Amino acid sequence: MSTAILGEDGLARCPWGLSAPDYVAYHDDEWGRPVRDDQGLYERLCLEAFQSGLSWLTILRKREGFRAAFRGFDAEKVAAFGPDDVERLMADAAIVRNRAKIDAAVANARAALDLPDGLAATAWRYADPDSPSYTEMSEVPAYTDASKALAKDLKKNGFRFVGPTTAYALMQACGLVNDHLTGCHRHGAY
Repeated sequence: MSTAILGEDGLARCPWGLSAPDYVAYHDDEWGRPVRDDQGLYERLCLEAFQSGLSWLTILRKREGFRAAFRGFDAEKVAAFGPDDVERLMADAAIVRNRAKIDAAVANARAALDLPDGLAATAWRYADPDSPSYTEMSEVPAYTDASKALAKDLKKNGFRFVGPTTAYALMQACGLVNDHLTGCHRHGAY
């Protein structure tokens, strides 16, 4: 099914939000809710980058491991990571051990600290409060002109592993767009 469907609790959800209990919780309690602080945006940017090529469920199930490994996604702490920290992370089975993604998380922490207005303000400049509403999953784009512009802006400022698709996933996760399907109980909730 590609439209919102009823869960066992009688609430209609985006179809992806019903495939596992972790997804139900993420869908209902977090995805699409506005995130306006730098630390929250940095965490989600890191997680979206680590998800690239993997199942989001893998990332959700390793989230606490990521939080511990990346010091609560405190950009100042991560920006201070050196080669020993990268090796520690490469040996940490609680996270996805991909050197390019780990290096990007460290570089992105440094880049986030260098943004004059901060990461949240930078990302929210690309928010689309009038984003289209979708009734079917097949209508939801993988990226938009706004996500291309956000990715370009972030890359210009030294960010890595953040193309238009990752930028759009960040926008969806952090409420910069509302991609809950129109039949979903969360569509108009935020």
